[in-house]
Amino acid sequence: MKKISKGLIALIIVLVCVLGVFSFYKNTYNSLVSMDEDVSASWAEVQNQYQRRLDLIPNLVSTVKGYAKHESDVFTQVSEARSKAGGQINISDEVLNDPEAFARYQQIQDNLGASLQRLLMVTEQYPELKADQNFLALQDQLEGTENRITVARNRFNDTAKGYNKRVRQFPASIIANMSGFKTRPYFTASAEAQSAPKVEF
Repeated sequence: MKKISKGLIALIIVLVCVLGVFSFYKNTYNSLVSMDEDVSASWAEVQNQYQRRLDLIPNLVSTVKGYAKHESDVFTQVSEARSKAGGQINISDEVLNDPEAFARYQQIQDNLGASLQRLLMVTEQYPELKADQNFLALQDQLEGTENRITVARNRFNDTAKGYNKRVRQFPASIIANMSGFKTRPYFTASAEAQSAPKVEF
């Protein structure tokens, strides 16, 4: 049996090390890409639910207008909030890489939600509106949509959390930094949600 030369052993060791490093890099990179795509898919679902809400608003407003013609301030607020949100629904994934743009997007959506709450509070003053079948159906759809938005935002946060942990954990963080993977921001509760509502009887 011939002795294997030291040079050949060194070459085999180097090749095994190179293949190991390559395999680690490839697997980590592909894992980050997969998780990044999951975050993008969750983001798209959030946008879909915001679009659904945006599409319901004109019908809801026109139904309420038929009963509450003199509530023009509320209608104006809803219309303004809707128009601001209208240009902010289907935006690129780049907003996920910019925490300030993400915060602006969230603020616009929170403002729209708050104006819808004011609109629904106005309807409490009109018993005949609360009995209208079209209004009830729209209110149910809006309530369901708000629930879907909450679920979509929670899923997005969960997906972003898994991705962010992977991007920040060593040694994947080295590959993430080299390849341009950045952490993603989370949806947070609006400022109004931080204080308890005032209940008056």
